[in-house]
Formats: sequence, C-alpha cells, structure tokens
Amino acid sequence: MKNILTGELVRLSALDADEIGRTFARWGRDSEFQRLLNSNVARMASAKNAQTWLEKELDEQPVNLHWFGIRKLDDDMLLGDIDLYVYNWSARDAFVGLGIGEREFWGKGYGTDVMKVILRYGFTEVNLKRVTLIVFEYNPRAIRSYEKAGFRHEGRMRGVLNKEGRRWDMLTMGILREEWMEQNK
Repeated sequence: MKNILTGELVRLSALDADEIGRTFARWGRDSEFQRLLNSNVARMASAKNAQTWLEKELDEQPVNLHWFGIRKLDDDMLLGDIDLYVYNWSARDAFVGLGIGEREFWGKGYGTDVMKVILRYGFTEVNLKRVTLIVFEYNPRAIRSYEKAGFRHEGRMRGVLNKEGRRWDMLTMGILREEWMEQNK
C-alpha cells in the first residue's frame, strides 16, 4: 500500500517550531497570502514571536487537531501547512484548512495533491464521515482545486467579508466519505 501521508507531489510532515516560525513570519509579510488565507485583518509577527506561538500551540495540540507541514517530494522544501480539526467526534465531522505560503508553487497542483492526501488520511486513518472547508469567493484558484479534490459546494454566506473596499461571499464546501470512496475506487 502507498504511504498514506504521501501524494504525487507532496508529503505531510511533522511541524518543527523553529523552521515553521521563521517561515510563517516570512509568509505573514505576504499580503496576498494573508488575503487568501485569513478573513481577519493581516497582522505581522517576528520569527521569534511566531516560533513562541507555534511551540505553545504544538505543545498544547489537542487530540482532535491533526496539523502537518506540506513538503515537496523532490527536495523536501516546506511549502505550507494543512490541518484537519475534528470538531464533532460522535458525528465524525472535521474542518480542513490549507495554506501554501510559497507563491511560486501556486496554481501548479500542490494544493490539490495535498488535499487528496489529507482526505485519504482523514477518511482512512481518522475514520471521518465528512470534511468541510471555507473558501473566499475571491479565490477561484482554490475553489477549482477543491472541486478537483472532490469537494462540492454546500453553502454561501453572502457579503460576509469586507476586503478591498467591497463585500465578498464566503463559500462552504464539503465532501462525504462515500463520495471520496467512490472517486478513489
């Protein structure tokens, strides 16, 4: 059987607070990355502050949070992070969040590949029933990527985001275990 944490382009890895702290601080200075990742106002942090925050988060990581680094297979470069947060154990429901901080790898299939890897992990290892995500209307590249990974549109919160002097919708997408199994026979 194929390594469950490896895709065609990427693999999931444990997070190292020192490395990811420096990297998060650098990605935090990229306003476009912040705009695509976060609905809040962008804030910058120093590498030291990011590392301190991450060390605390990793030390206190609850059992229902599965948080990984995203690494390229060919050279092990850290591209971003992805997390699977099981918010309802009895229903086996989780939210997924993905960020690829290295701009040069946007639109090249890395996001779709890592989403397929985390779905395989979630449905086969964590035994989830459904995975949900939130994406912003102004991020069509991510929407297409999520559709390629099997997510379906489920809802729209109209005008909830205030960015660039206008209001934008926030979209909810989801995939059920049966749908994932059907496309991965």
